Amino acid sequence: MSTAAHPAHHPVQLVVTRGLHGAVAGIGGGLVFGVLMVLTGMLPMVAMLVGGSGAAVGAVVHLVISAVLGAGFGLAVPATGFRALLVAGAGYGLVWWVLGGLLLMPAGLGMPVLQIGATAVWSLVGHLLYGLVTASALFGIRHRAGRA
Repeated sequence: MSTAAHPAHHPVQLVVTRGLHGAVAGIGGGLVFGVLMVLTGMLPMVAMLVGGSGAAVGAVVHLVISAVLGAGFGLAVPATGFRALLVAGAGYGLVWWVLGGLLLMPAGLGMPVLQIGATAVWSLVGHLLYGLVTASALFGIRHRAGRA
């Protein structure tokens, strides 16, 4: 059958679907990471990235970032088995800990970059949780959608 007869199989539609699935999974990962951020008091710092203050603004910014990064994960990682997806998720979380937690966020706030302290360790835990939960959610979404 041609792809014209089935728009759901059109390459653009497949890219959009993979991105949306990843974004939804990323929000799930962001919610779990967000709990850790509430417990460690990090959400007001996230709000500062957009010139805001307070945990509520930080939570919104965090979830938007989580969805965008999740979409990237959904696009970058092919449909694969659960274990392979978890490994990819942990690796993705680790990469974003370095890029986001150690480089971009501190630089954006005028702080020293690549500083490893208690906050950075909690950030590592959160980013790993984000990657693992996002990967697990993505596997479930893909499996439910018949794309596992």
